[in-house]
Amino acid sequence: MRIGLYPGTFDPITNGHLDIIGRAVKLVDRLVIGIARNDDKGPLFTTDERVAMVRAEVARFADVVEVRPFDSLLMHFAEELHATVIVRGLRAVADFEYEFQMTAMNQRLNDDIETVFLMADPRHQAIASRLVKEIARLDGAIDSFVSPGVAAAVRAKVKG
Repeated sequence: MRIGLYPGTFDPITNGHLDIIGRAVKLVDRLVIGIARNDDKGPLFTTDERVAMVRAEVARFADVVEVRPFDSLLMHFAEELHATVIVRGLRAVADFEYEFQMTAMNQRLNDDIETVFLMADPRHQAIASRLVKEIARLDGAIDSFVSPGVAAAVRAKVKG
């Protein structure tokens, strides 16, 4: 069984993330979406809220996708899952440099786990969770960047 791991903070999950997930499920038998606990970054949503939000957004893939939080080294989590592939999305050249460094380090930690990069659909290349939150805080429209449910959750959090 080919198990893929798509890690991230997903704070919040965007249409770009969903695009990558929809394409990643075609490459693996099972895809685990790993929700990183990164309280140091000051996420808008708690880990439990992000897990619930992502589960709701990927419900149509329930037979192939599992959503799990993690707070360990990525490669340790991948090994625990018996993942053979780490899926990463790329939006722009700026992403590549960071991802290139991370991939090199991860390969040094475990060269049996491959990293696969999927380019974001051009319609989603500008979308970043950080920008979605900033636009929402400034009372801008985020509906074209996230699902209606996520948009409502983000608006409720930034107003609360």
